[in-house]
Amino acid sequence: MRKSKRIGILTGGGDCPGLNAVIRAIVKTAEHDYDIEVIGFLDGYEGLIENRYRNLDIKDVSGLLAEGGTILGTSNRADPFHFPVLQGEEYVFLDRSSQAIRNFESLGLDALMAIGGDGTMAASAGMVERGLNVVGVPKTIDNDLCGTDVTFGYDSALSIATEAIDRIHTTAQSHHRVMIIEVMGRYAGWIALGSGLAGGGDIILIPEIPYDIGAVADMVKTRNSLGKNFSIVVVGEGAKPIGGDIVVKRLIENSPDAIRLGGISHQIAAQLEGLINIECRVTILGHLLRGGAPSAHDRILATRFGMEALHMAARGDYNRMVALQKGEITSVPIEDVAGKTRLVTADHAWTRTAQSTGICLGVAEEQDLKEAFAEAATT
Repeated sequence: MRKSKRIGILTGGGDCPGLNAVIRAIVKTAEHDYDIEVIGFLDGYEGLIENRYRNLDIKDVSGLLAEGGTILGTSNRADPFHFPVLQGEEYVFLDRSSQAIRNFESLGLDALMAIGGDGTMAASAGMVERGLNVVGVPKTIDNDLCGTDVTFGYDSALSIATEAIDRIHTTAQSHHRVMIIEVMGRYAGWIALGSGLAGGGDIILIPEIPYDIGAVADMVKTRNSLGKNFSIVVVGEGAKPIGGDIVVKRLIENSPDAIRLGGISHQIAAQLEGLINIECRVTILGHLLRGGAPSAHDRILATRFGMEALHMAARGDYNRMVALQKGEITSVPIEDVAGKTRLVTADHAWTRTAQSTGICLGVAEEQDLKEAFAEAATT
């Protein structure tokens, strides 16, 4: 395959700590190890469709390692195959992939570096089918991309959530309350499970296991009977009760994925107060988890991902996503990642740790955890 001499990069989906570190690594590797020109498309695939871009060199990425967000901007609405266009008073979704490819070709690009999560990888898989050379870089605080053991951005979000739980702990103890902390993660419970373990959560509710509110109430009562007059509940935004559904905060009409989650913690608080007669308070961390400087782990991981992505493009190793597997940088076909979600499983070490240390996962004591996961998977 033709080796790259000029590449484009874009950052798609929600922002997260480490995006700028990847951009920096790509540009620095392109100039240090090769003579490859780099241009950055603005606002994700939207920039490629509308031909909005900027040239990037060493001076443009100086000082970016510790900076959150993305200097290129991003969009979680810019799917080239379902691009929102306002016609009259309503949005319609059009296929603008051909326009994106024309812009790509007119700029004389050899490859596109697509940095993003599941939506970006799904769009990239479609562009690969249309003949575009793509190298994917996995990004999401949700840690729900298949093919890689971890995504950059996750460790930073986990650290922020854990610090928040630590702070809420003191208030919970002082006021003898049940404190419910809601975290992002969409349909995967990695942030809730990880921060709950690290922050000393007593109850952790994740999307992968529909919760029994009675089991949650029983855990609080048991703690109170042992003289522990407060409880910490960590809940993922995609959690739902047995027989119930997710809580949708709002719908965005001009987005290919219109659902915005949020608010399950308020529902849990109202239900719990009726069962335990203890005041419950809610804290929703929301976008706090996506902002700010990346952790040391994410700075290193993002740099390694960016470096390897550029090496892949330089040698013509296209249509694959960089990945971390068992501590080593590797790559997987983008088509194997697109449209799939990496969820928490019953046999994961963190799940078993939570169970063995007495953390309530929203399941009645007599119910087997593996059965709960299996039942959830069939609904």
